[in-house]
Amino acid sequence: MATQSLTKPKQDQSVEQKIKQLRELYADAPEVARTALENLIEGMKAALSSGQKARLERASINGRIGLRQGKVSELTVILKLLPGGAKRIRAMLDMGTTNADKIGTLHDMRYAFFDSDTRILFATTYDTEWDSYIDDFATKVPDDLDVVFGNCEGWPGIRSPAVKDFVVKHQIQAEGWYVAS
Repeated sequence: MATQSLTKPKQDQSVEQKIKQLRELYADAPEVARTALENLIEGMKAALSSGQKARLERASINGRIGLRQGKVSELTVILKLLPGGAKRIRAMLDMGTTNADKIGTLHDMRYAFFDSDTRILFATTYDTEWDSYIDDFATKVPDDLDVVFGNCEGWPGIRSPAVKDFVVKHQIQAEGWYVAS
């Protein structure tokens, strides 16, 4: 089994110190954000004072990043598209067919194009270890991944031993994330 190293947000500050720090950080924020913060503070104080633990953990599992809540983890990747890549991927996704149900640990996945269709965001949530999750794609739905990510600069192919290093290179960790269950 993979070695896990989980870190939690700093818990050594008092509730009042945390609230003070938030107010300082929001001092030069737009008024709508400052007002919203003040509206939330009493609920935050109550939750923190009651000992409510942070629901999210920043996970580093074998060097892989991502937030984890309970057994659910997130993975977000941003990639540069090859010329015409967004058009090809969009046409493929418009077919509405996928083999994603073959990945039993998959909760959801989504694609979004941005920067005038020059980059793609792939975001997903799953139950399992990071390496096992990537292995599931490579063994259960390899063509589904290659038909999309084959349109991205440097994609080695899901069957390549270099694919995990490629994903890590382009992965970003969410700063905030909510999981209902």
